[in-house]
Amino acid sequence: MGERPAALTAPQLVLETESDSQVISPSRTYHLGRDPASEIVLSDPRVSWHHAVLHADGTHWILDDSGSTNGTFTDGHRVEHLDVGPGSVMRFGSAADGPCCTLHEVPQRVTPERRPSALTYITGSMRPPTTVRPLPAKVVRIGRSLDNDLVVGDLSVSRRHAELRARPDGRYEIADVGSHNGTYLNGSPVLNALVGEGDLIGIGHSVFCLVGDELQQYVDTGDVDLDVDGLTVTVAGGRRLLDSVTFPVGQKTLLAVAGPSGAGKSTLLNALTGLRPADQGTVRYDGRDLYRDYAELRRRIGLVPQDDILHTQLPVRRALRYAAELRFPDDTAAAEREARVEEVIAELGLGKRADQVISSLSGGQRKRVSVALELLTKPSLLFLDEPTSGLDPGMDRSVMQMLRNLADDGRTVVVVTHSVLSLELCDRLLLLAPGGRIAYYGPPGETLDFFGFQQWPDAFDAFENDTDRDWAGDYRDSAPYRRYVTGAMDHPRPAGVPAPAAETNAPPPRPPQRWTKQVSTLVRRYATALTADRTFLAVMIALPFVMGAMARALAGSSLDENSVFNALLILCVGGVLTGAANAVRELVKERVIYQRERAVGLSRSAYLWSKIIVLGTVTVVQAVVLTMVALLGVDIRPDGGSGVFLPPLVEITLAVALLSFTAMMLGLLISALVKKEEVTMPLLVLVAIVQVVFCGALIRLDATPVLAQLSWLVPSRWAFAAMAGTVELHSTVPKPLTADPFFAPTGAAWLLNMGMMVVLSVAYGLVVARLLRRHEPAVMRR
Repeated sequence: MGERPAALTAPQLVLETESDSQVISPSRTYHLGRDPASEIVLSDPRVSWHHAVLHADGTHWILDDSGSTNGTFTDGHRVEHLDVGPGSVMRFGSAADGPCCTLHEVPQRVTPERRPSALTYITGSMRPPTTVRPLPAKVVRIGRSLDNDLVVGDLSVSRRHAELRARPDGRYEIADVGSHNGTYLNGSPVLNALVGEGDLIGIGHSVFCLVGDELQQYVDTGDVDLDVDGLTVTVAGGRRLLDSVTFPVGQKTLLAVAGPSGAGKSTLLNALTGLRPADQGTVRYDGRDLYRDYAELRRRIGLVPQDDILHTQLPVRRALRYAAELRFPDDTAAAEREARVEEVIAELGLGKRADQVISSLSGGQRKRVSVALELLTKPSLLFLDEPTSGLDPGMDRSVMQMLRNLADDGRTVVVVTHSVLSLELCDRLLLLAPGGRIAYYGPPGETLDFFGFQQWPDAFDAFENDTDRDWAGDYRDSAPYRRYVTGAMDHPRPAGVPAPAAETNAPPPRPPQRWTKQVSTLVRRYATALTADRTFLAVMIALPFVMGAMARALAGSSLDENSVFNALLILCVGGVLTGAANAVRELVKERVIYQRERAVGLSRSAYLWSKIIVLGTVTVVQAVVLTMVALLGVDIRPDGGSGVFLPPLVEITLAVALLSFTAMMLGLLISALVKKEEVTMPLLVLVAIVQVVFCGALIRLDATPVLAQLSWLVPSRWAFAAMAGTVELHSTVPKPLTADPFFAPTGAAWLLNMGMMVVLSVAYGLVVARLLRRHEPAVMRR
């Protein structure tokens, strides 16, 4: 493995300000200033936005002034760089009366070795509280804004997020005050609930707990452990995809998961991220049960699937801006979101490509953009599925080095890979054998020696060919298993977090973000992506003109007995093709994007409505153009009559527009049903044929059993009937075919025809929403 940074041996200290105190760890860097995103927020106006940085260097702590306007002081002297330790007193903005910070040794009661066992019970981990403050006499306001009693510098926290209230009976309650990402009690979302001693209140990346007469805060800074114990996944027939998989992942670890095809790597990834929980076993996120507390913990998990999770038609910066709008609260200022976007762009070295369209980037750079999207919310766990698939060796190395750096910066990174080119950059390697069993877990450099091979291809060939060998059994009986699995997981287990308080007095919690805000962001992003796709844009513009020109050629100067059938039929076909073609690919091609965004709080209905609004608007405009090109200036009623309610051209335009919209909804239904985008075009042709057969222009449907009933499900049946009523088709072409009662030029028939298309549109939409649910994380299907 390459050279790694020397271990930090500086002590943990307690940093005390005028309002509270917190334990600072040498593994982290602490920014001080007025910026709410700072680890230590000082709200005094004399303090700069980014004032100073406190960090460990080897065995001691250092304070560096960040070029502040009014300076940093100790003992009355302004300082730029200062070694600090227990007893150091620092003032910011003024040597005389600026905000003061004092460093102390960690009291024995909060050191990991000596603190009461209750603290282990609280968080499920051996971690001291970040801050400790007295319980409120009345109310503690919690949020990102500086005027809160307890400021949480986390962009996922709303400016006014929650209140901890003391009740007259001596008990406490937590109340969400309109936050967008929710307030959680013991992992479950609540609006208002009683809080007892030992209950966990989750707000953003922080957890609060009542202990005695104190309110303790634990901030998730990324230094988390992941304990996987006995994961088993069984499918129909009793076949096991994972078989009792157990291993620990330590803080700042880069773990590679490898193995032959079919060994269960993707299944394991889905189980670890909560997308598809294991049938048996547990995943503990820093001591907490991930499956039980998934609603709260999901935002601390980043997942980069193998496929792109971005709209590749957009430039990098714009795509990240839309993602930030969706993932951060509504009250986050545009400048705050922009600053976070620029921060991740710089962190991943994308500055020179920030204004490039994603589709024009190399495979490695596109993967960096996907990682950047996940880093917006500062996840503590980052999972990647085959990030180097299809990359050349140079790009493979570059991506793996990026992951190594991300782990060193304070995250736990798990990468599923087929490549063995850069395994030496990883801390641990999990090698799965066929059947989803662990063949090896430990340092990558010791793997080949353990198996007795010289080269990786030999090891993978052995997995395929030596089927009689008990790979998992050999490993369980080995010294590496005792050292890297049982030994590493031999630490106190939490007794379990209490169930949510039973007494609540609020309705189910609101969605993670304002529904209308999500719709607005999704509509703007989708519209931008569509207009950036020049091929799709050209087809959308050309199609109604082409179909309209065909209809006009058939209509001639008037809709008489020789032209009316053909003209109306082409209008039906054109309306169906226009609407269905717009939508038939739109859900299946974004399935991976939807799955990821749904997992971090996207509203299912908001996503569907954004599609309906954008595609519906485009489709209706196309239908109007189609009808105008076909019939403007044409004598629609040669007999001189009018429409049923409105002028004939207006009624026909409404019928074609509603038909196109209904066909668009049918296209979304097809897109939600299929598994591959390639299947959509043949189905589109089939849909067009069905519309022609069942529209009523070729056969008399009302007199044909079975077909008559099936035709009720076909949108063109009702559109053709509505237009037939408008032009009094039974009078223009007096044949048995036109005697269909739905063709009658009456108000009741026309309204029924139009209403049935509305009913079909609603029905298609409800089915699509139900189908979208299939592609969501299992624990979120509700």
